Order: sequence, then C-alpha cells, then structure tokens
Amino acid sequence: MLNNQDRRILEALLGDGRMSLKELAEQVGLSSPSVSERLRRLEERGVIRRYTVEVDPRALGYPLQAVVRIRPLPGQLPTVQKLLEEIPECAECDKVTGEDCFVARLFVRSIEQLDAILDRIADKAETNTAIVKAQPITRRPPPLAVG
Repeated sequence: MLNNQDRRILEALLGDGRMSLKELAEQVGLSSPSVSERLRRLEERGVIRRYTVEVDPRALGYPLQAVVRIRPLPGQLPTVQKLLEEIPECAECDKVTGEDCFVARLFVRSIEQLDAILDRIADKAETNTAIVKAQPITRRPPPLAVG
C-alpha cells in the first residue's frame, strides 16, 4: 500500500520522469535524502519497475497500429508465443483468457508489412486484426488514490 508521500512522488514522476532528485524533493515537500530513500524502497518493492521514455511510433515511420487477436492452433501455443516475441513490430502482447490466447499490438509502416507479419504465423494460428483509428486513452497507470 502507498502512503500519501509515496503517492505524491509517483504522481510527480508520472508527470516528468526526468526531473532531478532536488526538483522532485521540492515538489513533494521532502528532503532529497528522504525522497532518495523512498524511491529506493519503491524500486525494491517493485512499485517502480523502470524509468522510461515514451516514443511516438509515427515519428519513427510507423503510421499504422494494429491490434491482433491470436488463437493458436492445437499444440502451437508455445511456438506462436516464441514467434510473437521475435517480431520487433510487436510492441506488446497479452496472454488472455477466452477464445483467443493472445492480444498483440503491432506498429507497422504499411498494410503490406502487416500482411507479411501475419503470414509468419498464419499456418500456426488464427488471427483477427483491427486497425487502430485513434487512441482516446493511452496506456496509463492504475489509480494511485486510495478509495
């Protein structure tokens, strides 16, 4: 469970993960050593897993985003999972319950590139693909507030 000070630290870092320890301490009203110790404990507990950069795929030449539901054929689940792990355009993949086993998010340069990627698993799985038109809610953390 997070206390209010830890929550304020996380909220500040979610707003700007590059701020200095001094800036963070000033923003949350604690000393730098205190914030440093709290960060260390949040990292040790796995609350903070990493500090990262958010990249716009379009700026890197990937104008299309596809969400692909994947249902491996009998006995092909481990093979399909390994293939998905090896596809660099696969930005994330969830193993899910229900009729499908995986839901993957792909960033591609063209429909032709998407087809080529899907062709790699076509003999091992059934797929259902949707092209993302917009992303009204981007990936965000769960609520930090208690209640």
